Amino acid sequence: MLRLVWCWSASKNSRVEPARRVTAAVLGADRLQQNPGGNTRCFRHISHPPSYKSPLHHPQPACHLSPTVFMSMASGGEGPSSTPPQHTNRLAKERSPYLLQHAHNPVDWYPWGQDAFDKAKNEDKPIFLSVGYSTCHWCHVMERESFEDEELGRILSDNFVCIKVDREERPDVDKVYMNFVQATSGGGGWPMSVWLTPDLRPFIGGTYFPPRDHGRRPGLKTVLTRIMEQWQNNRPALESSGDRILEALKKGTTVAASPGESPPLATGVADRCFQQLAHSYEEEYGGFRDAPKFPTPVNLMFLMSYWSVNRSTSEGVEALQMALHTLRMMALGGIHDHVAQGFHRYSTDSSWHVPHFEKMLYDQAQLAVAYITASQVSGEQRFAEVAEDILRYVSRDLSDKSGGFYSAEDADSLPASGGREKREGAFCVWTASEVRELLPDVVEGTAGTSTQADIFMHHYGVKEQGNVAPEQDPHGELQGQNVLIVRYSVELTAARFGVSVEKVNELLASARTKMAEVRTSRPRPHLDTKMLASWNGLMLSAYARVGAVLGDKALLERAVQAGAFLQEHLWDGERQTILRSCYRGEQMEVQQISPPISGFLDDYTFIICGLLDLYEATLQTEWLQWAEELQLRQDTLFWDDQGGGYFCSDPSDSTVLLRLKEDQDGAEPSANSVSASNLLRLSHFTGRQDWLQRSQQLLAAFSDRLTKVPIALPEMVRSLMAQHYTIKQAESTMI
Repeated sequence: MLRLVWCWSASKNSRVEPARRVTAAVLGADRLQQNPGGNTRCFRHISHPPSYKSPLHHPQPACHLSPTVFMSMASGGEGPSSTPPQHTNRLAKERSPYLLQHAHNPVDWYPWGQDAFDKAKNEDKPIFLSVGYSTCHWCHVMERESFEDEELGRILSDNFVCIKVDREERPDVDKVYMNFVQATSGGGGWPMSVWLTPDLRPFIGGTYFPPRDHGRRPGLKTVLTRIMEQWQNNRPALESSGDRILEALKKGTTVAASPGESPPLATGVADRCFQQLAHSYEEEYGGFRDAPKFPTPVNLMFLMSYWSVNRSTSEGVEALQMALHTLRMMALGGIHDHVAQGFHRYSTDSSWHVPHFEKMLYDQAQLAVAYITASQVSGEQRFAEVAEDILRYVSRDLSDKSGGFYSAEDADSLPASGGREKREGAFCVWTASEVRELLPDVVEGTAGTSTQADIFMHHYGVKEQGNVAPEQDPHGELQGQNVLIVRYSVELTAARFGVSVEKVNELLASARTKMAEVRTSRPRPHLDTKMLASWNGLMLSAYARVGAVLGDKALLERAVQAGAFLQEHLWDGERQTILRSCYRGEQMEVQQISPPISGFLDDYTFIICGLLDLYEATLQTEWLQWAEELQLRQDTLFWDDQGGGYFCSDPSDSTVLLRLKEDQDGAEPSANSVSASNLLRLSHFTGRQDWLQRSQQLLAAFSDRLTKVPIALPEMVRSLMAQHYTIKQAESTMI
């Protein structure tokens, strides 16, 4: 379901003006409409929260280089065609589900790599770089509209070297060019469309483009024609403009500590982070804005940590209440899949009711940890049940027999009633008649002749006309449908129908089981079977931590299996290198591409964290030993000896033009935030003081960000707090 939120985005930074003028010249002045106050009018997309979100965790405006509406959301794309493909390009040899979705376009696509770079240099052609991911709705729209178009395919192939990138495989490439798109257009999102010189320097960037002109909106054909003209007639201006932006980005994205600088005072930073979160907290349903609402586990974990060291203060009590209330409301809401378990990506409304139905592995991992932590600090069994519920879903639907975990399930699928067009949430929603037909039995002992359907529909808010408001469904995909949401407590439902609480629990559980069986006969959403090292590391942590708290041997065994998978399939012992990804083959075997993609900082960091959690849960020293080995390798590959902190990717890679350090805890915690904690834990386990010192140097590098906008780095604030109280405890012991 597409959700539009009108917004205004300030555009006052003078460094982007040259690029904006060039953009206007290339794409048409109407592409960059300005209001009298100098602000760029744009739409905000409310999808997969990008890594470049604002410090207040609001998704950035997704401006285009035009007034064309841009939104990014997940979709499974189109189903398999019954006719043989007319075209096959070199992406057919790739393993990424996203790249394979473009393998039969009439576009001469290249994967990111030297072959494409050499072709661009040899033929002196500009590069068209298209970046997306397999569950991105508007990526599939642009493919269907533009990349499957024969005429556009010829224009692209004849005049550009076309490169397709899966942002989940190559986050380093995505981050560099997304920074450029943001700087030149005021926002960004996916699909990302960027034009580069043969030496990979960007000069024009945008997001989704329609295939052809619509009113004043130039389509991709017009854009390509103008870029071709400018490349021939105005190339120096294009290149110099892009160079200026790139140089400005290099300076603007620098994160480094001053010589001798120490980390900021933990208590002050933590207090400020709490105050900023409290200011954005929505009291009725929890969460940190009105709508859309994202789970933001990093915020919830910080709030529980803040309470743990401020239990006697009103601020500490408030922090815990904020976290627990948000987790309760999410568990009751439609963002929680009450039939098949797990959590959807985000809620389009303030009450957590109507979700964007995509399910991401990293959300399941972090939310499982948040819920089991909530059960520990509150003593409420329900939180532990939700954590188990999440892992039940992952074990069933996102697990590979090798021990690895798949990346995501789509939001869209074909409706059970038939049709060739996928719909948002079709796999998950219900009509009232479907529920009545499935649950017709009269329940003995109820007032009147109430059926199981009556009780279920009352409890989960099912209505005859559907329970999705029109404003939540602008395209009519959910008309007459119901998204299950708990409207009453079991006690109130029992009182309403005059039966026992035990009977209601039994009836609801029975109904959910029947509905889950019905779902198995529906067309399933697309499953992204790519297995990423970083996200598997997050999931390893979830199984280890939940298993340890619950004393559940099966969960701990699954964690050990995940650790073994990482060691067998995503670790190159000969090169001493983590591999970014592996893939499920047609025979359900684990496959690798050649050459494999070397791991990035988050791959090392999240795996190390998972191994430390697994060691704490099992006390098997082999996991601690491998964590030490990986930390040493991470230090060698990514540590910044001059400014402190870790680069996101190998700084020696000349094809990645910006040396970035992630300074935002968003949909996933930043790798530097988790590294600060890993180093502290490893120092504690091994007695190595150099790792404690490195953790302090890392935190010092981010001092400015931590001091001014700690809400941007709540996970790093947790690490800062942990270091402060660990050192304080050690000092008191010495005294």
